[in-house]
Parts: sequence; C-alpha cells; structure tokens
Amino acid sequence: MTLALISHPDCSLHQTVSYHPETAERLTAIHDQLLASGLEMILHQYQAPLVTREQLQRVHDSNYLDDIFHKLDDQEQAWLDADTLMMQGTLAAARRAAGAVVEAVELVMQDRHQIAFCAVRPPGHHAERDKAMGFCLFNNIAVGAAHALQQWGVSKLAVIDFDAHFGNGTEQMFADNEQVMICSCFQHPFYPGCGQPSYDGHIINVPLAAGAGGAELKAGVEQHWLPALEKFEPELILISAGFDGHREDDMSELELVEEDYAWLSEQIKAVADRYAGGRIVSVLEGGYALSALGRSVVAHLKALLG
Repeated sequence: MTLALISHPDCSLHQTVSYHPETAERLTAIHDQLLASGLEMILHQYQAPLVTREQLQRVHDSNYLDDIFHKLDDQEQAWLDADTLMMQGTLAAARRAAGAVVEAVELVMQDRHQIAFCAVRPPGHHAERDKAMGFCLFNNIAVGAAHALQQWGVSKLAVIDFDAHFGNGTEQMFADNEQVMICSCFQHPFYPGCGQPSYDGHIINVPLAAGAGGAELKAGVEQHWLPALEKFEPELILISAGFDGHREDDMSELELVEEDYAWLSEQIKAVADRYAGGRIVSVLEGGYALSALGRSVVAHLKALLG
C-alpha cells in the first residue's frame, strides 16, 4: 500500500494577520512531524496543480468565482467575512488547495496510490456555493467529490468530516445528491451555528457536546456512521480531516487525542477496504495547535496505512 502526499509552496503564500489562527506554520508543523516520525521517507510527494475554472464551477456559482478571481484587482487585501481574509497570495493558495484534491482523486482512481493526503491551506468545508466563510474560499472536498462523480463516473462516494466545526458548505452542495453520503461529527452548538442531528438518509450528522472526548466519538461512529456506511457501500471515501477537536486546541471545547483520530481512521480504512478498493482521499481542514496538529496527522496517516 502506498500513500501520496500532495501539497504546494503556494499554500504558504496565503498570509493572514498576526492574530489569525490559520497560518502557514500549520503546514510546517505537519512536515516537521512527518519527518520526525519517519513517514516522510515512505510518502510519494506531488505538487498540487492549479484548479481550473471548470472544476470549480461544478460546485461554485459563476458570479462568486468572478468576484473571488478579481477581488484584489484594485486593493491589497479584502475581508470576505469576519474570519476570512484575502491577501495577494491567497488566490494562488486556494487554487492549489482545491487542485490538490482533484489530483488526489486522479491518483487513487488511476490506482497509482490507494491513499492520498492533501496537506493544503486555506481549508474548504465552510465555503458555500456563493459565499466564503470560516477561513474557506473554495470548498476543496466538494470540488474533489464533484470531479470523482463527473470525470470518473463514481456512482456512490462518502465524505467523512471530523472537524470540530460543522462542514456547512459541503452539506449545502450535496444535500440533494444521494450519490454522496456525508458522515460528520462536530461540536454543537458551535460555529457556524448549524448542523442538526441526522441519523438516516444520506446525511449522517453526529453532534458532540462541549467536553466530549473519545468515548462519545466512538459511540456516535459505531451507532450511526458505520451502519450507514455499510448499507451505502461507497466506491470512494473522501475525508475532511480537521484536528481542531484535539484537547490542546483552543478552537473548540472537545477532548480528543491522537489515539482517537487513529481509531477513527482505522474504522474509515476498514470500510474503504471492503467497498472502495481501499481508495481514500484525505484533505486537511482545521487544526491550530501546531504540535497537536502535527502529531494527529501522523496518527491519522499511520492508521490509514495500517
């Protein structure tokens, strides 16, 4: 089994203000932990391409894309919402982040690798069809899912989202598409103020209360996610991998640790092995406590590799 790591130096061009938690140092922390763990030596590394306008338009509104592509034509920076800042390097970073997921889908669907991890920023799962929010410009995971559906003819895929914050944009984009099962867990009530419990159909939302840890996560996954995934039998699994539920991360009030992310990744891998030929694309979302982020990514990837 081989694992592809997809990233690009442009992802560090997206500079934010000094007090902003979503920084280029996040990718450095991941790289440092991959090196220290020895994982970097066995990864197959790829440069993320720039996503195309056509690929973005599968999930984003055309007028929204016009606005984002030309937002900085006559200014140095722009706040897209209270949390989401666009600087001169942001568009290139966001296009690489979305392009990485398209490339990852290509790699696993061509059977060049079973697993691909996209170490990219800015994150994506809050971005809606026509709105940037929550640090996100383009919905990276949705762009990759739409590519798999349209370019590869995948009939059933699952998006697994374990960020501490609900992936509102991803749910919006696929709420009416039963080819896509979305399994998510997140702190609730919490930003972005939505994400209701849903335990049937193709949207499986498992809210977690502040203070919840591994036991609560395990119960939700075993009771709700796994039975739904077994019934659905996905041909491809995409992961919105957010690590801001770690107990060291002050961006949430969850109490997860590396072992919890490893256990969860093992469950996802088992489903992928049974139904998807082992094909998994994992994409970085949140995670802002740098040491915890790096350690958690290593635990996640080791579990996916088995």
